[in-house]
Amino acid sequence: MVKKIITGIVVVGLIGLAIWKVADNKKKSQAETAIVAAENEAVAVNVASAKYENINTEYTANGTFEPLQQLNFTSETSGKIIQVFVDEGSFVRVGQVLATVRADQRNINVSTAQAAYQQALADNQRYENAYKTGGVTQQQLDNSRLQLKNAKAQLDLQHINLGDSQIRATINGVINERKIEPGSYVALGTSMFDIVNVSTLKLRVMVDESHVANLVLGQEIAVKSNVFPDQKFGGKITFIAPIADASLNFPVEIQIENTSDRKLKAGMYGTAVFTAASGASTQNILVIPRSAFVGGVQNNQVFVVNGDAAKLTNIVSGRNFGEKIEVLSGLKNGEIVVTGGQINLTDGAKIKVIK
Repeated sequence: MVKKIITGIVVVGLIGLAIWKVADNKKKSQAETAIVAAENEAVAVNVASAKYENINTEYTANGTFEPLQQLNFTSETSGKIIQVFVDEGSFVRVGQVLATVRADQRNINVSTAQAAYQQALADNQRYENAYKTGGVTQQQLDNSRLQLKNAKAQLDLQHINLGDSQIRATINGVINERKIEPGSYVALGTSMFDIVNVSTLKLRVMVDESHVANLVLGQEIAVKSNVFPDQKFGGKITFIAPIADASLNFPVEIQIENTSDRKLKAGMYGTAVFTAASGASTQNILVIPRSAFVGGVQNNQVFVVNGDAAKLTNIVSGRNFGEKIEVLSGLKNGEIVVTGGQINLTDGAKIKVIK
């Protein structure tokens, strides 16, 4: 009986010890959990300072050189080509005769129209004299004057047709392609020559929105050619598009005077080098990393470190220099911004800086 009592006491003691142990472990676990929770309230972030740096402000844009003028020269008359005076590569000027079309029939037409005009002129003179003495009526005189006018118009037309037998250049340039030969027949609108003016070239480039605001018409721009990497050519802005394309780029056209030996060719690649209005290629600029912006540069928001918390701050960004963005306002030199971990942040959230 005593043995049973002792056994019961031992069992009860063991159960009590087990209960105490479980409760003690629970208290320790809760304490550890509270410590971890307190630590997890602070979001781990990377940071960087807003600071002034010497930045190369040159901006380059690529394009293809185009001729200032390019003309597909077509025939304004029809007939057989008698002579061609230029070859491919020939330089021509406005008014220069390029070829002649057979003019036998045109000469005959001019002679006929000239004779008709002289006859109408003589008839009209007789009617004018007769009208003064009452020999003809006003209607007869008016008819005579109309016939003279028509004869003169026909003579002028035949002279124009005769002039069209000499095919003349309408622009200065180089014959890029000759499409006719002596003896060939041309009809109205037949393509005869391609004339290209490369004494002046155009370079059309695309400029992003952060740089186009600094450009003005007439601004001088340095231009480089991939073929002549060590040489710069002088250019001048002649066109800035008033509207951007879908990617927020603006077409800009630059006019370049070619060298006397026509070194630059249409179709070559060119690079426009845009510098600051001051002309300096390097400037001391307040910048922050691109990664500091919340939701992209266009949102103009960053988290600024304020003690152990992050403050969502609106700023005004400027030029884009790759991984660095100019700050125009909203930040001071030395202020610290969050560059990593923003996805877990809200305004005023506690942070822990990762060294």
